[in-house]
Amino acid sequence: MLELLKRLMNVPSVSGREDKIREAIVREVEPYADEISCDPVGNLIVRKKGTGKKIMFCAHMDEIGFFATYIDDEGLIKVNAIGGISALAAAYTEVVSENGVRGVIIPECGKEMPKVENMYIDIGAKTKKQAQRRVKVGDFFVCAPSIRRLSGTRYVGRPFDDRVGCAIMIEALKKVKETENDLYFVFSTQEEVGARGSKPASYSVAPDIGIAIDVTGTGDKPGSAKMAVKLGGGCTVKIKDSGVICSPELVKQMREIAEENKVKYQNEVLIYGGTDASSIQVAGKGARVSAISVPTAFIHTGVEMVDMFDVNEAVKLTALLAEKL
Repeated sequence: MLELLKRLMNVPSVSGREDKIREAIVREVEPYADEISCDPVGNLIVRKKGTGKKIMFCAHMDEIGFFATYIDDEGLIKVNAIGGISALAAAYTEVVSENGVRGVIIPECGKEMPKVENMYIDIGAKTKKQAQRRVKVGDFFVCAPSIRRLSGTRYVGRPFDDRVGCAIMIEALKKVKETENDLYFVFSTQEEVGARGSKPASYSVAPDIGIAIDVTGTGDKPGSAKMAVKLGGGCTVKIKDSGVICSPELVKQMREIAEENKVKYQNEVLIYGGTDASSIQVAGKGARVSAISVPTAFIHTGVEMVDMFDVNEAVKLTALLAEKL
């Protein structure tokens, strides 16, 4: 799992530019899939055929980042935020473009609290011409990817949101053995800008059950909102977030399957944020939905933190649900 995460996390792919991460995921799933397709908005749909109910698992491939909007005479690059960027967390961090150009993102002097519109990327160019040889308006940048072990099973880096969900689905796909369920593992686009990709994917698949695989906040770190989720407490079964109220019947089934198979889980009520489950629930004829989440501290920063115990429990539960729902 750790090596898989490293492979996925080191592929920069901001919302709307998921081609490279999609190619990387195809290489991972090809030996285990019955069908692989890509729809017009870039969703990767991986099917393991069955004759029973349709179950759609969904993790998003995209990450937050910046688009270059203007290059000034000094070679500094103005940017526009893609997704939920914290300017405070992004300030003075290293960034990398889709073409491998490295730089640092800097707020303008004299600003008490940084705002994205008052930030620029310095790639070390001395003039506009020098910068234009390496960067074009419309190129994207992301905070430099990384993954590092801190202590025990705790790891820090980015973008765990949501490459960890993609890795969980890949590992679960490998583990699924025999089931009548018709399984769809959807690696979606543009979740960070409004769960856009999962909408057409859900219309296409028309699942009976939809389960998003994503990260969630924790309540055990300084500055975090109080919630009954902690690092190392197991994966979570989502009950509600700001975009979805999950199916009570499905939540009950998920809990029972986890308990019967000794998978450690936590109950998740997230008062902010959402996942692709919100799109899956209301697409077409609708579907019963919930989510499996990985507790993650400091989401949307350069130091997202997870506990690999929680990640591995999420893999177990995802594979069990694929077989037993």
